[in-house]
Amino acid sequence: MNLYDQIFQNPELRTNWVRLRTLIYLRWLAVLGQTTAVVLATQYLNIDLRLDLCFLLIGLSAAFNVAATVIHPENKRLTQRDATLTLLFDIWQLSALLYLTGGLTNPFAALILAQTIISATVLTIGATILLGSVSLIVIGLLSLYYVPLHTTAGAVLEIPQLLVTGSWAALSISIVFLGVYARRVSTETFSMSEALTATQLALEREQKLTALGGVVAAAAHELGTPLATIMLVSSELADELEDRPDLHEDVQLIRQQAARCRDIMASMGQSGKDDLHLRHAPFTAVIEEAAAPHRDRGKQVILRVNGAEAGEANREQPQISRRSEVIHGVRNLVQNAVDFAGSTVWIDLDWTDDRLMLRVGDDGQGYPSELLGRIGDPFLRRRTMSRDADLERPNYDGMGLGLFIAKTLLERTGAALTFANGVRQSGGTATFAPSGAIVEVVWSRASLEVTRAVTRAALGKNVPQGL
Repeated sequence: MNLYDQIFQNPELRTNWVRLRTLIYLRWLAVLGQTTAVVLATQYLNIDLRLDLCFLLIGLSAAFNVAATVIHPENKRLTQRDATLTLLFDIWQLSALLYLTGGLTNPFAALILAQTIISATVLTIGATILLGSVSLIVIGLLSLYYVPLHTTAGAVLEIPQLLVTGSWAALSISIVFLGVYARRVSTETFSMSEALTATQLALEREQKLTALGGVVAAAAHELGTPLATIMLVSSELADELEDRPDLHEDVQLIRQQAARCRDIMASMGQSGKDDLHLRHAPFTAVIEEAAAPHRDRGKQVILRVNGAEAGEANREQPQISRRSEVIHGVRNLVQNAVDFAGSTVWIDLDWTDDRLMLRVGDDGQGYPSELLGRIGDPFLRRRTMSRDADLERPNYDGMGLGLFIAKTLLERTGAALTFANGVRQSGGTATFAPSGAIVEVVWSRASLEVTRAVTRAALGKNVPQGL
């Protein structure tokens, strides 16, 4: 990649973030402020300035605005190159004006920070480094070369060189510090925005799939009775038309096709009618549905209820809402565990009178201790940085987006998530408990549980579902 691409091309997709109108408004504000400062300095503070050159520079900035307004529409968005060149013009105009008005002895020299901060917020890192470097060079030159301020009576307004040097150091440090700070905040905001967009898309996809399943299930349920009637009537007609071979074959064909329609509808829907029973299920059933896509990926997935295998648990389970956020969030947690497990993933369920608890653990390498506090942040490069994990899952370059989506969706349902590592034990006990990464999810029962009155309600009519 050449120098031009490094400066002006944006690998972070921050293209066309800056509107021309925004920079025009800021420049008009600068023109107004510069004009006011020059007038007050000459008319009320009796400072002798080269008004012709000062107003020439201010007029160039105003002319730039007028030309940009006439040539481009109001909603014009600047490319990276155009925005960088525009900010370079502003640096040049301000530095030339400062040269004529005392250099760094002018208190308004702090305005030289603005262009670097704007660039750090919305432009590429290359453009920010370019503008910051130019600003540092300008500050260094203005500390050495400038037209000293003097009054109309001829007295020179001298400032000790130590203060000029201090101003140079303060402005230089401010450019670096504020540029890095603004860049960091902007990058995190941008990453969070991208991650939330991905989360919303994932949730919408899950909701559409759930709605589609309900439509298919309702169709299968409603068509079941007419198809059964067709098969019954066709069977009776077949018996009555045994002495009419030509008609008997047609009746048999009708019966076969009706049976085929019944089988197709049964294979398309896994649930029954789209009623209240489709909207809630036992706690274990919802978690099993979420984990189902990852059971056949070469790792053993064990579902336990209060320490016992799910099929052996006899406790009466709470009925919870089959919310898309819960299913997709838990599915992401299970996927992450299966991806990094050595051989086994444990899904433990339990509940009390006021809480529902889910714990997903594996026997993999676990989370790096230095990243435990950041688990769940988007665009975290890797869950584990160990070489063993690279061998277990080659060519993997995770961004932490799956865990972020899971955390965001589950917290939306009122869950609290805790990330930790299991304790490795000697002997055979490690085969019965997670020794790698562990995610614990806790809900209040009131946030998910469906009341008994709802679970015992009549099926009712089908509810139209929109996609």
